[in-house]
Amino acid sequence: MFAKLAEVEQRFLELSRQLEDPRVYSDPRRLQQLGRERKALEPVVEAWRRYRQLQQEIEEYREALRGKDAELSELAEQELPGLERQLEQVEEELKVLLLPRDPLDEKNIMLEIRAGTGGEEAALFAADMLRMYLRFAESRGWSSEIMSSSPSSSGGYKEVVVALAGEAVYSHLKYEGGVHRVQRVPVTESMGRIHTSTVTVAVLPEADEVDVELDDKDLEISVMRAGGPGGQHVNTTDSAVRIVHIPTGITVHCQDERSQLKNKAKARKILRARLYELELQKQQAEQTAQRRSMVGTGERAEKIRTYNFPQNRVTDHRIGLTLHKLDRILEGDLDELLEALKTHFQAEALKGEG
Repeated sequence: MFAKLAEVEQRFLELSRQLEDPRVYSDPRRLQQLGRERKALEPVVEAWRRYRQLQQEIEEYREALRGKDAELSELAEQELPGLERQLEQVEEELKVLLLPRDPLDEKNIMLEIRAGTGGEEAALFAADMLRMYLRFAESRGWSSEIMSSSPSSSGGYKEVVVALAGEAVYSHLKYEGGVHRVQRVPVTESMGRIHTSTVTVAVLPEADEVDVELDDKDLEISVMRAGGPGGQHVNTTDSAVRIVHIPTGITVHCQDERSQLKNKAKARKILRARLYELELQKQQAEQTAQRRSMVGTGERAEKIRTYNFPQNRVTDHRIGLTLHKLDRILEGDLDELLEALKTHFQAEALKGEG
């Protein structure tokens, strides 16, 4: 491990030198790549330097224990246990930091939320989940944009796609993909019975143009008038856009904007993300972050998490965590839940490394 840490520090210093070279600033893409790599290595280098500093302090106190100065020896006896605990903690931190990084962690995402089992009640909860993620994004200082939506007659969503952009968005939300189950009394339920519905979530890393190149000859683009439930949002111009990617059959429909040009741009962005994710599936078939393994069929038995309203409870079934603060979680207070998931999967990865 220590040899690896020394290599990381050398690479960090080399990147720092390169970033001071005026010639690098004439190549924006290279500048961005170098800056991104240096930023990723910085926490490792800082922890490694802290580790060595602690080692040095511990050795000095141990020397003091062996010395003849009684006052210094007493001080060393008091300080050493705390410093040794700190050293153990930093060593564990370094083990986590040295785990292979997910190359997608720094990506922005397309978050797809779809009503699953449960009809209108599922659509209403899809709207609740959209609000939850938007609140969380706001708390992190991320930007958000609705890319595509299919409203339901009750005011929920059959499907909605939102783009989230900011610092390391994918790394925060990559474990959110899957079937989310809700248990509550629907507003339409006159007898007060609890219903169970599901919503599926997919987390798609956003594809840059360099990741996925769209060839116009592979696209079938059609325009039409936008429409909505009960005649809502009906345009008098052909502003809605549907793009079919002929080789894969993937279809994207966008009608939220009044401008055909804007709808087309959004549709291409969603299509690029879906094609990128399809390519990732081929390359990394074993990864659980793939959209199909995340979403499954939307059946209740495939749930990753349950939101129980009568008990104000959220349970994540993958890690056995239950929190009695559903009201706060739906307001975007996801930090405790997401941190627990991250810690769990890091521990699993450490087992694999061992």
